[in-house]
Amino acid sequence: MTTPVDFFFDPGCPFTWRTSRWITEVAGTGAATVTWRLMSLAVLNEGKDIPEQFRAPMAMGRRALRALAAAEKAGGSDAVGALYTALGTRRHEKGESYSDETIAGAVADAGLPESVATAVDDESLDAAVRTSHEDGQAAVGQESGSPILRLDGVAWFGPVVVPAPTGEEATRLFDAVKLLATVPAFSELKTKRGSF
Repeated sequence: MTTPVDFFFDPGCPFTWRTSRWITEVAGTGAATVTWRLMSLAVLNEGKDIPEQFRAPMAMGRRALRALAAAEKAGGSDAVGALYTALGTRRHEKGESYSDETIAGAVADAGLPESVATAVDDESLDAAVRTSHEDGQAAVGQESGSPILRLDGVAWFGPVVVPAPTGEEATRLFDAVKLLATVPAFSELKTKRGSF
């Protein structure tokens, strides 16, 4: 049976990128269908004292999120997933920053209209990002980072996976996550993070 999954993500988070590759692998088996949902670490950290080294990446992330919101308007969740794959490959695999050139290249890679790339300056799209972000936070029930996974009416932060599991391991992890969703008392499980 196919399980619908909402995957809330900030495109700047490298851990989220790895988790997105896992859920994409699972979706490729037919075990899940993914609805790509936006969240913003910049919105999450509004009003907080952010160290200088994170300010510029958050500002670039806002621009990438606007492009993703424009992609959703242009083609729904599939367009968001295609653009996130293109953006993430450039950012997290090739080390490119979310410059206007990188975003425009990713938009072209995803086969989306050029207007998606030029949307990076459209501040009106911030409202759609914030609405999706707040939906993810409400689903978890407390302030949560990226990613948020929601399935069977249950949402939580994570899972964080580095490196991204593939093949049978990816499916086993998804089966475990589905099982955890059936236990109302379950809320958190944590250990040290893997390395990139």
